[in-house]
Order: sequence, then C-alpha cells, then structure tokens
Amino acid sequence: MAAPPRVGSAPVRFKSNYAVSRKIEPFYKGGKVQISQDGKHMFCTCGTKLNIMDIATGALVHSIEQDDQEDITSFVLSPDGEILVTGSRALLLRQWEWRENKCTRTWKAMHMAPVATMTFDPTSTLLATGGCDSTIKIWDIIKQYCTHNLKGSSGVVHLVEFHPDISRLQLFSSSMDYKIRIWDLKSSKCIASLDGHYSAVTSLAFAADRDMLISSGRDKVCMVWDLKTRESKRTVPVYESVEAAVLLPEDGDFSQLGVKKRGLHFLTAGSKGILRIWEAATAACVYTQPVPYQRVDAKEEEEGSEHSLTHCVLVPEKNEIAAVTVEHNILLYDAQTLQLRKQFAGYNDEVLDVRFLGPADSHIVVASNSSQLKVFELATSHCQILYGHTETVLALDVFRKGLMFCSCAKDRSLRVWRMDKAGVVVCVAEGLGHAHGVGALSCSRMKESFVITSSQDCTMKVWNLPESLTAKAKAALISSPEILHAQVTERAHDKDINSVAVSPNDRLIATGSQDRTAKLWSCPDCSLLGSFSGHKRGIWCVQFSPVDQVLGTSSADGTVKLWGLQDFSCLKTFEGHDASVLKIVFVSRGTQLLSSGSDGLLKLWTIKTNECVKTLDSHEDKVWGLHCNKQDDMVVTASSDSCVILWKDVTEIELEEEQAKQEEQIMKDQELSNLLHEKKYLKALGLAISLDRPHTVLTVIKAILKETDGKENLEKNILRLRKDQKESMLKFSVTWNTNSRNCHEAQAVLETLLKHEAPECLLQYEGIKTAVESLLPYTERHFQRLGRLLQASMFVDFMWQNMRLADTSKWEEDMSL
Repeated sequence: MAAPPRVGSAPVRFKSNYAVSRKIEPFYKGGKVQISQDGKHMFCTCGTKLNIMDIATGALVHSIEQDDQEDITSFVLSPDGEILVTGSRALLLRQWEWRENKCTRTWKAMHMAPVATMTFDPTSTLLATGGCDSTIKIWDIIKQYCTHNLKGSSGVVHLVEFHPDISRLQLFSSSMDYKIRIWDLKSSKCIASLDGHYSAVTSLAFAADRDMLISSGRDKVCMVWDLKTRESKRTVPVYESVEAAVLLPEDGDFSQLGVKKRGLHFLTAGSKGILRIWEAATAACVYTQPVPYQRVDAKEEEEGSEHSLTHCVLVPEKNEIAAVTVEHNILLYDAQTLQLRKQFAGYNDEVLDVRFLGPADSHIVVASNSSQLKVFELATSHCQILYGHTETVLALDVFRKGLMFCSCAKDRSLRVWRMDKAGVVVCVAEGLGHAHGVGALSCSRMKESFVITSSQDCTMKVWNLPESLTAKAKAALISSPEILHAQVTERAHDKDINSVAVSPNDRLIATGSQDRTAKLWSCPDCSLLGSFSGHKRGIWCVQFSPVDQVLGTSSADGTVKLWGLQDFSCLKTFEGHDASVLKIVFVSRGTQLLSSGSDGLLKLWTIKTNECVKTLDSHEDKVWGLHCNKQDDMVVTASSDSCVILWKDVTEIELEEEQAKQEEQIMKDQELSNLLHEKKYLKALGLAISLDRPHTVLTVIKAILKETDGKENLEKNILRLRKDQKESMLKFSVTWNTNSRNCHEAQAVLETLLKHEAPECLLQYEGIKTAVESLLPYTERHFQRLGRLLQASMFVDFMWQNMRLADTSKWEEDMSL
C-alpha cells in the first residue's frame, strides 16, 4: 500500500474522534399540533413527550415529559401563551410553565377514562376537558377547582370549544353521535343540539359576528349554522373527508385566492391533501391549491391516503396557515397566496440512506421507508418533499459538485434530481428497465456523465446522462423528466447485488453481492476484470480508496477488508464489529476508514495500524446511511431508529483543549512551587486541592508540620479553608490514613476537623459516612501499633534502668576495693 498522502509539505492528520453536532429525530408522531399566538413556537406530541419547537430554526426548545412516563393524550396552550396543560393515560392533568420546562401543578382529571380533548376560554382562566367517558369538565385555573361536570354526551367527547363571547358563557361540544351540543354554563345544561352531520365533526369555527358557526365533518360536508335560531343555514358539499375548516379574516386581502367580494369565506383541509377556499353564501369553491405531487391514479386521488391533511390552523400574527399531513409533515403556507413558506418532517420512519447535498453541503437528502425523498436545509430545518417514485426509495448517490443526485427505488426506476441556486430540487430525468427493485447505484466521479445501477434481478446497468440535463432544472418545472435508456446491461452476480461503486477516475466499477463476492469491472463496457473472494457472508458495501489502488468491502460476517486492485489479494482485514457491517467510507484522504454496523455502532479505523481508534454509539438500530462531506470534517449517518445524526470531527478541538490543559497545568505547577518556596501555605493548599492532587496537599502539610509551631499553623490554615475544601481534605485523609508513613498527617487533619467542627456540620460533609467507615479500622490499627511500640519502649527502658543499676553497683564495689 502507498504511504499516507501529503498536500504540499503538510502530512495528513489522523482523526481521533467525532462528536454529535446535531440530531434530526422524530418530534411528531400524530395528534394535535398547536402554534403559539406569536407564531414563534410549535407544540406537538411524540408518544410520552410533548415537544416544543422553534419555528424559525426548527430546533427543539423543550421536551416536556410526565413523571409517569405515560403517553400524552391531549394538551392545550392558553390564548395568552402562558399556560400549558397536558393530560395523560394516567388520568392526571399537569400545568406547566413551558418556557422553564417546569410543572407547577398536578391534579386528578376526575374522568373515568383518558382526556381526549381540551380547550381554554378566551380569557385563559377556564379549561374544558372532554373525556373518553362521555363527560365534560370545566376547571377554574386561577382558583384551581372543578366548576362544572357536564353529562349527556354519547361516547368519546372529541371536540370542545368555548364561544368567543365569554359573556354568553357557552360551551360547544361534539361526540360519537355526531351532534354539536351547546351547553349553558350558568345552568350546566345542554340548551341545544345541532343535528346535521352523519359522521364525526372535526372542527368548529366561529364567525367574526359570533352569531355564525361553521362545522366540518368526515361526511364530506361543511355546515353553516345560525346561532340565533340554532338552525342550519347552508350545507357546503366538499366531496372529501374534511379534517379542519378555518375562517379567513374579513379584513385580509385574499384576492389571489379567488376572494372577490366581502362575506364569509373559509378554508378546508382533508383527505385529498389540498387546501381549498369556499364562499359560505354560495357554497362555491373559489380556489383550489395546485397539487404539489403527481397523482398516480383516480383511486388515489379519491382516497388521498398518503397525502391527506389531518389538521389545519390559522396563525394571524405571522399571516400563515399551518397544515399537517397524515405522514406527519407540518407545512406553513402564506395565508394570502397559499405559497409554501416552510415545511417540517415530524417523523422519518426507518431511514435507509442519506447524502450531503449542495455546493457547500448545506443540505442533506434522506431516503426513508417511503416513496418520497426529503431534502433538509441544515440551517433552518426546512424540508422539501420530493414526489416521483411510487414505492420505497432504497438508495441515493450525489455527483461531485453536489447539485445533482440520483435515487433508486422498489418501483424499478432510477431518477435524477437537480438543485437550483435557490435550493429548489426538481426531477430532471427518469430511467426504467430493471425487472426488480433497484437496490444500489453509484454516480460518475469526474463529471456528471453516467450512473450505474444494480438490482435484485442480479444485473447492473450503465445509464449515460445527456449534457442537456445539467441545465434542465428550470425547464423541469414545466416539462416532464427526460427518459433515460440503459447503454449497457450485464448480469453481474448470482444473487442480489447490495452495493455498487465507481472509481475516482471513472474507469472501474465494483459490485458487492449477497453471494459473498465482490467483482471488478471496466467502465463503460462492463467487462469483468476479476473477483474478490474471502468474506464468509454477503457483502453489504464496496468503496474505492480515493488515493490508492485499493477496494474496501464490508460484510455480514462483521469484517471490513481491503483488496489490491492489481492482484485481487486481500491486503488487510479489520475485525471489531460484532454484527453486520453495512456501510464504509474512506476519510482522512484515504488513510482511515469509518464503518457502520447493524448494531448501531460506528467505528473509526486507522488503515496503517489496523487499529480501531474510536467507537461511536448514538444510534439504537441498524445504520444504513453513512456519508462524508467534501471538507472531510463532517459525517452524516442514518438509521432504522428514525434518526439522522450529523457528526463533527473534533480531533483538533480536543487536541487544542488538551494542549491548553497541559499549559494550564504547567503554570499551576510553577505557581504551586513558588507558593511553597515563599511559605504561603494557605494559598498552596487551596491550589493543590483545586488541582485535585492529594500527594501535593500531603507535601504542603508535611512542610507546615516541619515549621516551628507546625501543628498550630496547620490548624490555622485548615480552619481558613472553605467547606468544600475541608471535604476534600477529609477525603484525602482517608487515603493517607491507609499508609503508616502518612498516618500522622492524616490524624493531624482529623484532629483539627474533630476539634473545631461541630458534629452537625461534619454530618453535612459529602461522603462523611464512607469516610468514617474507612478511617476507623486503619486508625485502630495505628493505635494498636503505637500501643505495642509503647510497651516495647517501656520494656527497653526497664532493661536499661536495670543495666544502669547493675553497672552502678559494680562500680561502687570496685571503688571500695
């Protein structure tokens, strides 16, 4: 293998770590969506969590979760935007200060079944809850008690709305019998029942004069009611299941939406997936939104299953209309033109592939378990949804410049897409010809000239792209995609082809198959040059090195292998994954490898040393997508856990931090040495404790004790320390006390603390129980040793005294002679 490449005189710096810089994960899995009055925040449920999103950036502000970990069944934000209330399956209601993510109050809902819907009155003081137990309860939020218990509904109460004129004290509700009930809150009785719908009522909208009501239903009609007579004035046939009806403000300019005269106009959203404007007086549809996708057949147009809208709301402050699709996408339209301003993808399902997109890698394109592609703008989280494929998209690849990319799907097709300068992506070409789903593809590396696809039919095809495609983005908006035809078709393997790759010079093609072999082909004639055999199970990915004549392969046998293109021999094998290795990519100019596995792990390998430098664990399921940006400092991964993660190379950052720490350490060591030299023991103690260096602290204490009146000086210095510093001294003393050499210093510290700290204060010390338990046995041993030493010294003293007495007697006897 070649030596690590150099650019000029600068050697390649190996990467040592990646850190998660951003996660695109599910934040909405269905249910209600509410936008604050100022239009800045969006509230939506995702299982046990209520997520609060910043609409401008798409960032998650807070994720509110109830202590009981139960699913949130309903929630509502007060009109003044201050109070948030959630209800869960545990039959508890919680009130939140959502900006601080703080629960201020919890109380029992007193419903016999979960709360299905809730709403505030215009003053934000009354809360109405409709339960699955057929009852409605009204709560005084200020005084914190239940004011009404309204019985009489049939089945689940799925809609409650206060009349906007609070002086009337009326509540409107609808339940499983499809009737709209009007409740008088003064008498707690149902005073009227508006009967006209033959299916579930989905929304209620009050006119500005407050005497007109528009209701929508899944019986494909909207009804206009006169609240004075409490009778139906008009039935508007909409010809689709209507999920929401929104009244247009009478003072707005909606001339571009067909509103030519004053009067009541409303917007509907439903099963066909388009927004329409209706004139209440004539029941006429005055505007229909252009279809943002291709209709496949008449049946889909009628049912609109995957395009259906489930919710719609007006945001007056931003002059926007928010619509929610059945696929959990949230769309923000300009209210006066119905032009799409922004789009969020709430749930991506299983993500199968991902690629960086754009000249500066400003976008990513995601293929999830869907026929639609999603293009995310990383700066704003705005999501474009690309319609075209009719079945699940399986793989993606991007051309070198980053403006064109290709996708292939189970519908046996290949599509070529192009992004314009404004970031709008359109389909410019389509290729058909495979007999089964197209599972892998690779774009040419030098120019935007051809695409290689491989399929479950065990063939690979070469598709040449006409030069006209590079300038076709604008024309594609008004014309259909150009049809591509395969130039070469070759039966490549005996089993499914899982991966295909084009070499950096566009002259070679590599394929990896379920038959456990990889093959090398010449391009564009697809003549076989050789095979790579050695893996024990199917090959999931093949990749050419960007600098060497080397091919990398990853397999279900848990290994990654590097092969020489000259002799087809295996050069290296990387073992470390405990599961199938699904994707590999070369980084650090071909000197390192990143691999992703079906266990959710990413591993960074240094090729020269065969060493796994780092294992990254942030996914919870198979990592199908792995791609590196042009700058080689970011990686994006996509997994079956519905998450797309952007990773940033933090090697240099960590290196700088480590160097800064070392420099700081050297400075502090020097400062500590100076303090000891100058006999500034208190500062020396404080600095040594802050550096968490027990040995240095011990050195300082020994230095103090060597001084004249050392014990008194030690007491003075210890007493001047802060409580946390005394806690550290106690912790250090436990360690010193285990060694007889240092037990005197440990006992001196303990003596000071026990003498001058009250028992109540000592009990407040962190880890005091563990410290005492550790100190007692060693202290007892030290005293036993001292006792034995004292006994021995007394015996020596006794012997010495006896010897002295004997010597004295002998001397006296000699003198007498």
